Amino acid sequence: MPTSSQESRVLVLGIGNILWADEGFGVRAVEEFHRRYAVPDNVTILDGGTQGLYLVNYLEEADCLIVFDAIDYGLEPGRLKLVRDDEVPRFTGAKKMSLHQTGFQEVISAADLLGRCPKHLALIGCQPLDLEDWGGPLTQPVRDQIAPAIALACEVLAGWGVAVTPRSEPLPASERLLANDIDHLSYEMRPA
Repeated sequence: MPTSSQESRVLVLGIGNILWADEGFGVRAVEEFHRRYAVPDNVTILDGGTQGLYLVNYLEEADCLIVFDAIDYGLEPGRLKLVRDDEVPRFTGAKKMSLHQTGFQEVISAADLLGRCPKHLALIGCQPLDLEDWGGPLTQPVRDQIAPAIALACEVLAGWGVAVTPRSEPLPASERLLANDIDHLSYEMRPA
């Protein structure tokens, strides 16, 4: 494990599709993580969406990787599960729920074949309830796991020697991960 944040390049990544209800968990979790915390210069926060193999370059540049995603572990909806290192590729391909999951397993494999897979991997997955609601918001059990998932990510980062700092001021709109009214508050939380 890295012993100081200067030794490692860290990528905090959210993947998923915000247009398919709980499939957006990973994107919403990384978005909220970025809204709440400032990170050192060696940490990159990225909304990976459904980019698939386009993410290989980001993985190649990282020594440590945290991924937020909706994963079908066969648990009750809204349950979080953390898997690490060698277990990560196995779980991301365990049961296809969307195109991006297969793509992400391929991203890890491609980075590994190039000899540049991150040394340390952590997947924070949330069991989805609904993946069929086109344009719908996260379900309540999954939405309720965003804060615990972020807390878990902070613990993993601390174990890697990376300290995050709660933001003392709100994140300016120009620094948000998602723009054009697709950020969580504008898209999912708008009044009916």
